[in-house]
Amino acid sequence: MPPSTAARPATHPSAGVLMALLAAMLWGTTGTAQSLAPAGLSAYWVGALRLVVAGLFFLLLLRVQGVTWRASAARLSWPAVLLGGLCMAGYNLAFFAGVKSSGIAVGTAVAIGSGPIWAGLLDTWVSRRAPALPWWCGTVLAVAGGALLVGVAEGGLQVRPQGIVLCLAAGFSYAAYVLVNKRLVNQVAPAVATCAVFGTAALIAAPLALLIAGPLHLGSTGAGGTAVLVYLGVVTTGVAYLLFSHAQRHIAASTAVTLALGEPITAFVLAVVVVGEHPRPSAFAGLLMVLAGLAVVIWTELRAARRVGC
Repeated sequence: MPPSTAARPATHPSAGVLMALLAAMLWGTTGTAQSLAPAGLSAYWVGALRLVVAGLFFLLLLRVQGVTWRASAARLSWPAVLLGGLCMAGYNLAFFAGVKSSGIAVGTAVAIGSGPIWAGLLDTWVSRRAPALPWWCGTVLAVAGGALLVGVAEGGLQVRPQGIVLCLAAGFSYAAYVLVNKRLVNQVAPAVATCAVFGTAALIAAPLALLIAGPLHLGSTGAGGTAVLVYLGVVTTGVAYLLFSHAQRHIAASTAVTLALGEPITAFVLAVVVVGEHPRPSAFAGLLMVLAGLAVVIWTELRAARRVGC
């Protein structure tokens, strides 16, 4: 669909919910894929290269779709693109570094768990209207369940302040990106918006990775490492964020962030089915809490849509 005819589409909240959950499922494979990356490759470079590959993916997608970049770019709010790029670059660098510092369990719980809370607060500040009480109840329930799901509440985990700060910063950056992206995808086609934001993010993240982690030696990654980076860039970033951007045309930004809590569910299933882990009973309790919390959030979103006649 040409971007000029897709600026203000009709909203279909159920479709938006489904696309956001599919995106979360793809994000849930990130941890497993990252664990296969070469041990010597800096987490900062993993985050930066993920953005570079995603930017190339979006450029190729626009070319295949026959979208004229110049005409589409003229419709964009470039200050918003720059802000979105800064947020996405900050999220990727802070998330991968924070998870590496704090461990997958604590890092994932703090980064992903804090995102919906940040989103609710930012949404309240921007729109001057707080999300409904059921949304908050469902979000808190899902966040608490996510902590149990990844094992944070079981004790015996080493908490590093630096890693926690990085993961909180990642959660904030992600929530801010979602709010900015919500505006952009209502201006142009989602593929154009994501291409602009991720291209900007890659231009910001790569020099920062060079400054923080030193030069990149691609020869040390090997074929396996390259395959991991391509998967992270194309599948868990390109395809996932394209789905997520389409979803944002139909649901509230704060709801979209909370639905991202479907990510630890996917990671949990992969850990059990693929890796062969044997979670404690508390993890299954957390799974039920996340599912219940997401159900409340989805119900709240669909109810709000019915009230406005969607």
